[in-house]
Amino acid sequence: MRSTRLTHDHDGTLVVFLIGMTITKPWRPDLWLPVFTAMPRMLRELEAQEHSGLLGYEYLAMRTGPAVLQYWDSQEALYAYASAPEGRHLSAWREFHRRTRKHPGAVGIWHETYVVDRAESVYNNTRAVGLSRATHVVPVTAARLTGAQRFRRHRRSTSAPQ
Repeated sequence: MRSTRLTHDHDGTLVVFLIGMTITKPWRPDLWLPVFTAMPRMLRELEAQEHSGLLGYEYLAMRTGPAVLQYWDSQEALYAYASAPEGRHLSAWREFHRRTRKHPGAVGIWHETYVVDRAESVYNNTRAVGLSRATHVVPVTAARLTGAQRFRRHRRSTSAPQ
């Protein structure tokens, strides 16, 4: 079998959104299961919308609980979805707060948002994961051989010249 080295190829804005949940009362699935099942429904909703802004995602198992790593084409698209009255997120958010007021400390949610200036990646003999699934994948060539070369390649056009 031939060895393959690939890297992602993406020009433009990249937003990384990491969201997860903590389950502190595992014996209460009536409280945490609705939170756990809400995210896949939201992701299906976003995938069904051609211009949602969601580029891709990966499910993660973290020490603190399940999480999802999401890639978006803009911070504006992410926030528009989060606040859309007709979308699944806003109703799930309201339901989460309603439940946690009645049963504080059973389940928690958290998120982190990063607007990425540039990104570097390499995928050796593996199927597409993470950023390579969310964007396009291209072979590693002589011009993209090292991490430093790939980092320079993905510098946003708005960055100051070197």
